[in-house]
Amino acid sequence: MSTSLDETLRTAVRDLADGAGPAPDLAARSLGRGRRLRRRRRVTAAAAALVAVAAVTLPFVLFRPRPTPPPPVTTTPSPAVRPTPGPDWAGKPLVLPGDWVVTRAQVAGGSGSGVVLDRGHGRYFATDRYDGIFPAPTGSLVAVRDDDRPREVGLVDVASGKTRWYEVGRALSVPRWSPDGRRLLFTTHQLDHFGFIVLDVDGTRHTHPVGLLGWPCADTCEFTWMRDGREVALTLSKQRSESWPRDLAKGVQLLSVDDGRPTRLVTMPGGPAGPDAWSPDGKLVVVQGLTEPLLVETATGRVVNPLPTADVVWVTDDRLLYRRPNGSRDFVLADTSGRELVRQPLPKQLIDLEVSVAPR
Repeated sequence: MSTSLDETLRTAVRDLADGAGPAPDLAARSLGRGRRLRRRRRVTAAAAALVAVAAVTLPFVLFRPRPTPPPPVTTTPSPAVRPTPGPDWAGKPLVLPGDWVVTRAQVAGGSGSGVVLDRGHGRYFATDRYDGIFPAPTGSLVAVRDDDRPREVGLVDVASGKTRWYEVGRALSVPRWSPDGRRLLFTTHQLDHFGFIVLDVDGTRHTHPVGLLGWPCADTCEFTWMRDGREVALTLSKQRSESWPRDLAKGVQLLSVDDGRPTRLVTMPGGPAGPDAWSPDGKLVVVQGLTEPLLVETATGRVVNPLPTADVVWVTDDRLLYRRPNGSRDFVLADTSGRELVRQPLPKQLIDLEVSVAPR
């Protein structure tokens, strides 16, 4: 290449270089683009981290058991409370829940005056002539005891006013009426023999000595009627308790009223107070257990639940009538769990007395 040509080329290149100005926003654009790239990378990394945390946490959230909700609060409805009888209460029968009536009221133990229902006239009359008054569950007869005549029992016919005395025997328990009101049952604790006596209302007496039954009898060793009136019951004990006045019950021995022979043993943890302690269908019975009253299945001896008292009467197969053991001692209609349905106060004159009841 010639010298002149070279010089011409160098001159042209210098002219081009002098005419090309710097791009003033190139650095700014580069910095901005760098910041955008860094922000994008941070957002992507954060999203990836969230996805990873969710992947780890989600199974625990999905499979974690739900908290158990608190049980619903239930309230037991209050029983219906009937009004307290007024001052003229003796002028008509005191009707209790379940359509039973008060038939007698007297100081516990039979000492002192008492009142008896005259069913024929539908009113009560007072008497202080006898140490014990025991009206039949039906009809107009009342059995009476006089401490001056310990071997006898009197039968007062309220309708006619006549009284007949019959000799029964020695060492007798209080008389217990059969459910049909036709016979009286006595436990005799004579030294030469132990057993029970059945007295018909016409004065006919049937004595049944009872020998060994395989187990000792419990507590007071008294016979009670069964609901059908064909058998009597005696509570037997496994052993005598040293720490409690009641016995540990083996069961209830049933005996024939006709001949006094044992019929069957019903295993249960206590003894019934009387014929009305057995439910009408025979499936349940209320007994006094070792420490508390119990509702029991008769077929198995299984305890269904405790009850406030063992002195109950069955109104129906699922309704019980009893007197509350404490406080004002109202009569209560309850279900088999002991839940009170209806409550009936007594006149104040009867609150502290022993009360007998019977179907209306």
